[in-house]
Amino acid sequence: MTAIDTSIGPDRARELFRAELADVRTDAELQALRTRWVGRKGSWVAAFMEALATATPEQKKTFGRGANELKKEVEATIAEREAALAAARRPAHAVDITLPGRTPALGHRHPLSLIRDEVGAIFTRLGYQVLEGPEIEDDYHNFEALNMPEEHPARDMQDTLYLATPTFASADASVGRPRGKAPWPPQPLTLLRTHTSAMQIRHMEQNAPPVRLVAIGPVYRKDNLDLTHTPMFHQVEGLVVGKGVTLADLKGTLAAMAEALFGAGTGVRFRPSFFPYTEPSAEVDIQCIKCKGAGCAMCKRTGWIEILGSGMVHPAVFEAVGYDPNEITGFAFGMGVERVALLKWGVEDIRLFYENDLRFLEQFGL
Repeated sequence: MTAIDTSIGPDRARELFRAELADVRTDAELQALRTRWVGRKGSWVAAFMEALATATPEQKKTFGRGANELKKEVEATIAEREAALAAARRPAHAVDITLPGRTPALGHRHPLSLIRDEVGAIFTRLGYQVLEGPEIEDDYHNFEALNMPEEHPARDMQDTLYLATPTFASADASVGRPRGKAPWPPQPLTLLRTHTSAMQIRHMEQNAPPVRLVAIGPVYRKDNLDLTHTPMFHQVEGLVVGKGVTLADLKGTLAAMAEALFGAGTGVRFRPSFFPYTEPSAEVDIQCIKCKGAGCAMCKRTGWIEILGSGMVHPAVFEAVGYDPNEITGFAFGMGVERVALLKWGVEDIRLFYENDLRFLEQFGL
């Protein structure tokens, strides 16, 4: 930027103005140029007007005319440039289409949904029917029909969440009178189901054997939230009923499931246990998927990890649904979806599945 020097004359000053105008790109730069050239004080035009006071009459004639022409050109040219900048200015709240687009984030399947679908697909291939059912249940279907009458000590194992006020489901005219000992509906719904076994009872009440199903869904128990417990979790319960169903069929089914979930060669082990709705009953372990049975911290040096409970359906359950226990037999099993997810992916804290931390959830792909 050249210092103001009126001795160079209006014509030379006009050339300097055009050179400075060529470098103007913004409104702020244009305003600074206007102030420098036609401002009331300290500008080129103001300096030329002050110089006229000491000029000779002959100089005033040419010098004054040149200064006026310079002022007119500067004002006209600045006005044109101002209009051009205004026309190119982005309107308020307009979208700048020259910016690169924002790549939308892809969603991810929740890991529990992945396990649930995988288990459902395994049993669908084995010919099972996949069922879902109500999460609010009545006492009969959740306990009594499963050989847990009132005051039965096994009820204490469930740690049930009861409703403050019972509700009633609307009657379905298309559903006939349930077989067996079931009370005539509708029954008061008094609790959040503690297991999906209630769906097995409801299905058997409306369908004659044979039965082959898995019931999948959320269940609720009054547990404190910690590394391995949560008051709401997901359960898969299977049921097979028919003539000649044996414990060997149960073992073969669970062995096939273990290999499908955890890989070929995964062994299973049965340990005697107790469940009120199965007799005999067994806890089922799988061979440790980390050490392959050699013993490690994950399996507490035993080589085995507990995965589910199972057994042959108790005759009292068949009597409750109107089946003849002398004619048919069956097996049942149940396992937690979260339990499978913890083992399958080596997650140590069940709370991670419910905290919605994207850093955790994004690890499981689509």
